Amino acid sequence: MIGKGHSISRTGASIAYGWNQEKEAEVVLKEYLAGDTPVEITEEFKIIQSQNQRCTNNTLSFIVSPTVEDGKNMSRKDLGEIAQKFLQEMKLTNHQVIAFVHRDKQHTHIHIYANRISLTGEVYKDNFIGKRSQLAADNVAKELGLTRVREVQRERLQELNGIRQEIRKIHEKVLGSRPKSLNAYIRLMQDHKVKMIPIINKSHQLQGFRFEFKGVNLKASEVHRNMSGNRLIAEILQNRSWSRSIEAPKSLQILDKTVQLSASLTTKIGKELIKGVIKRALDTGIGM
Repeated sequence: MIGKGHSISRTGASIAYGWNQEKEAEVVLKEYLAGDTPVEITEEFKIIQSQNQRCTNNTLSFIVSPTVEDGKNMSRKDLGEIAQKFLQEMKLTNHQVIAFVHRDKQHTHIHIYANRISLTGEVYKDNFIGKRSQLAADNVAKELGLTRVREVQRERLQELNGIRQEIRKIHEKVLGSRPKSLNAYIRLMQDHKVKMIPIINKSHQLQGFRFEFKGVNLKASEVHRNMSGNRLIAEILQNRSWSRSIEAPKSLQILDKTVQLSASLTTKIGKELIKGVIKRALDTGIGM
């Protein structure tokens, strides 16, 4: 089971989407609410939200998705129990909540909308809400004996094994030409129809990369662990004549932009560069 979450400002439009009858929407949970339409529910949210006018993203939106196999035979009651336990894990039991199931696709999933302002006026802290949603869904799956997120990810990667192998072969071919810069690597990958996408965090720092090929989008480490951003950057740096240095860069040129590296990525690159220096020293010694 997978959980996703973020804060939103468009309460009414989001609840209306959740209640969309074209998606065979069905209410599976409703807490501290009396309304029977999206407009009525939104107005009830606004009454509580008026206690804190400074909070603009004042609604929390979650999607909780059991696997296709787990979800296809679940009843309204089963899905309501998942929603309730998820909210308990997220510590949102003192908040207005409405949850809908959508069955318009093969993959049954639950949309949950919670008022970010509690019944007593406190603002729910939304830092790392995406990660916390994943953990909450995983804990619920474990408690209910459902397929957990790691198993879902493993199944997905297994299904995409052919694509992953193709990307890796192209990557190895491109590295074999010893590109001297990340830009050169990106252009060579693009020549083979593989698009490389930088992952930039909220601080506008580079964290890693994703690869897009034949309509499939994967993190570099999902393609293969040897393709993680720190290993890739270190290997390209070592193709340069001055790369015997073990000092990791603080920024990189990616196409037409200079991008700062996150502290964690810089540290990892530094470790890879040290490994490279040690390996060259050992190889040189063996060859003597």
